[in-house]
Amino acid sequence: MIKAILFDLDNTLLDRDASVKLFIANQYERLHRLLGDVQKEEYVSRFLALDNHGYVWKDKVYQQLTHEFKIEQITWENLLQDYEQKFKYICVPFPGLFQMLEELKRQNLLLGIITNGYGQFQMENIQSLGIADYFDVIVISEWEGMKKPDPRIFVKALEKLNVSAGESVFVGDHPGNDVVAAMAIGMRGVWKKTSHFDSGDCDYVIDNLMELFVFLNQLKE
Repeated sequence: MIKAILFDLDNTLLDRDASVKLFIANQYERLHRLLGDVQKEEYVSRFLALDNHGYVWKDKVYQQLTHEFKIEQITWENLLQDYEQKFKYICVPFPGLFQMLEELKRQNLLLGIITNGYGQFQMENIQSLGIADYFDVIVISEWEGMKKPDPRIFVKALEKLNVSAGESVFVGDHPGNDVVAAMAIGMRGVWKKTSHFDSGDCDYVIDNLMELFVFLNQLKE
């Protein structure tokens, strides 16, 4: 019997790609007088390429960006600080997020988030989405001193929920760090399909969040 559903955050609940595109365009519009001759389209597209869907931290991204575009009127540290302080105001949820969470809570399922990233930054994004109160446990890698795919971070979240791996489902967009890692400790693994990765081993694939209920209903049969 499934008692708990746990999720990754970025590109699973939070549409990170859409959020980043909006933020970087907004950052350019606010600060373009300090960015030299670089054009908005160049600034946005180069940031997205360097960012690599969030797998390169922003200190490296902004250092490279300011170097390539010869930006001298504002430092990469100030651009990074702007990102850290203001990204939370432009967080885009995936369609169906609130409907899914409401239905999961209606079914009396325990809910958790396990996300890699910096603690305060990720927590502020969760709060900005307005979903923090839905979750019984939120585990963020920086605060735990371990990150996915380390099995210990999954075990820690399950212990906090007081459920076994066999009673739990994990939903994430990264085939290795999320799905295979969760399945390795005995959880069911659901891959939220993305164009960034090819499908790996998983128990189920969803294109959108509400499709999760098809899988949960199958498990009840």
